[in-house]
Amino acid sequence: MGNNSEFTGGFSSPPCFAHELELDENGYMGVDRQAALDVARFRKAKRDEFGKARRSVSEEEAASAATRIAAWLERVIDIRPELVIALYSPMPGEIDLRDWMHRATARQARIALPVVRGRDEPLLFREWTPECEMEEGMWRIPVPAAGAELTPDIVIMPLIGFDAENYRLGSGGGFYDRTLARLTPRPITVGVGYSFTKLSSIFPQPHDIPMDIIITETGDPIHRTTD
Repeated sequence: MGNNSEFTGGFSSPPCFAHELELDENGYMGVDRQAALDVARFRKAKRDEFGKARRSVSEEEAASAATRIAAWLERVIDIRPELVIALYSPMPGEIDLRDWMHRATARQARIALPVVRGRDEPLLFREWTPECEMEEGMWRIPVPAAGAELTPDIVIMPLIGFDAENYRLGSGGGFYDRTLARLTPRPITVGVGYSFTKLSSIFPQPHDIPMDIIITETGDPIHRTTD
């Protein structure tokens, strides 16, 4: 892990092909087949690497990270009645913000959780309340069994990794990118994860959408610059 992190898990050096990937003048990878294959290989290797590193984080460290990230969310989000915040049901290794979800609803914000409708479909966001019935969605992810479909003002999503330009490395399904591309107006996007998963670049493709803000356990939120 980086020197500025208290977490003790480690990870290996980048795959040997990573240095062969180049960005164009706009910061994007080309779309030719070989470049796309190289990017896919690189990202899969990083998902595996960071997945292993996240599994090495103890329960106490994970809880501490979630507490600190929740404290930063309190600073960057002006929670108010009827504000719609999309969150997520945490999978193993993801930052668990369920306590913060309860606090936000107590302040009359509306919370929505993503529901996967199909592998190539955008997500829908279904309202969650502390009393709502949950059911297993795709990949056994808990989702509200019923509830209004909401359009979020803010989308908070888990990171497997991220880079210096606030691009997010996700699970690889493309669900958030497809969804954000269709939402009008575009919501504020916040990625949450561990500082040790930062990369110099994920080698963004044209469909990748950068986060407005990245929050980790170690410091100030990272706001995307548009210069």
